[in-house]
Amino acid sequence: MDHFIVSARKYRPSTFNTVVGQDAIVSTLKNAIKTQQVAQAFLFCGPRGVGKTTCARIFAKALNCHHLTPDFEPCNQCESCKSFNASASFNVYELDAASNNSVEDIRSLVEQVRISPQGAKFKVYIIDEVHMLSNQAFNAFLKTLEEPPPYAKFILATTEKHKIIPTILSRCQVYDFKRIGDNDIMKHLAFVAKNETVQAEEEALRVVASKADGALRDALSIFDQLVSFSGKDITYQTTIQHLNVLDVDNYFRMTDFLFSEDNAAALLLFDEILNRGFDGQHFISGLAAHFRQLLMAQNPSTIKLMEVSDAVKQRFFEQAEKSDKQLLLRGLELTNQCDFNYKLSQNKRLSVEICLMQINGNYVYKLTAPVRQSREK
Repeated sequence: MDHFIVSARKYRPSTFNTVVGQDAIVSTLKNAIKTQQVAQAFLFCGPRGVGKTTCARIFAKALNCHHLTPDFEPCNQCESCKSFNASASFNVYELDAASNNSVEDIRSLVEQVRISPQGAKFKVYIIDEVHMLSNQAFNAFLKTLEEPPPYAKFILATTEKHKIIPTILSRCQVYDFKRIGDNDIMKHLAFVAKNETVQAEEEALRVVASKADGALRDALSIFDQLVSFSGKDITYQTTIQHLNVLDVDNYFRMTDFLFSEDNAAALLLFDEILNRGFDGQHFISGLAAHFRQLLMAQNPSTIKLMEVSDAVKQRFFEQAEKSDKQLLLRGLELTNQCDFNYKLSQNKRLSVEICLMQINGNYVYKLTAPVRQSREK
């Protein structure tokens, strides 16, 4: 059996140009190398799976590369790059602070800082999940971080910037990594699918990108999962079936029922969705997102905010033409409130059903009219 390598490792970027969705940070790091104004310490912050450790490794490799390309990329051909790619570099030291967070671990690192680099210009220390260091470890690290030897560079990475003590933050250049957009994730997934000779529908890849919530590593893990499930042909139907995603067609039908005052059909559709194993909160948050898409489709200037395929976008245009803006705003407000209160509700199904029946203002008026009339009498 051939040794399988997951896509997240196999297609991990090895140069700045292959980093996905972090163009501003990549440009800044390359300019620092170009102008030779490299700070002593960097702090890479952001959600999981967006490229913090990857950029740290590429930056460390580029700092010691003997033959940088004209675009200031590591050449991957010199002795320094080859040793780094083989995980045999003596000048790049990686520490996982999640499992090495004691004072002794930091003191050991500080002792290593005193040793000059071998056959390279810099010695680079990458500390992942740095927020896991204890306060004593942080304090032991402060002096070295503030006044390191000229050849020592520190790159700290964390998903929880707020846990880093201010004295550490003040000694670092802080780079905030953003969540990767669905379109960027889709393009990368399409590239991976082509390289792996996998036929994947565009809408299926969009579902994967949406499910990943801005984390490219998560998207690649889901992609591998789908390949294992459906082989070399990934379709939209197999994707929503395997990932337990509610088909967008349900939301189009539900919206038609609600805006045409067919509350009975709406409640029956909701019952059908529950019987298929979907959670009520998952449905109501999806309905809120559907109303948002309809609002975006009504204004030409906000169409670019819709991250859907052209075929689905056309369906949104058609439904948006038939939808009243005030009714959409009311539906968005009610579904958002229902989503917020869902966990506190004792009867969760009833709370969603009440929300669905309240969305159409005409229904509320008809419901309360007899009460008002009786009071007037």
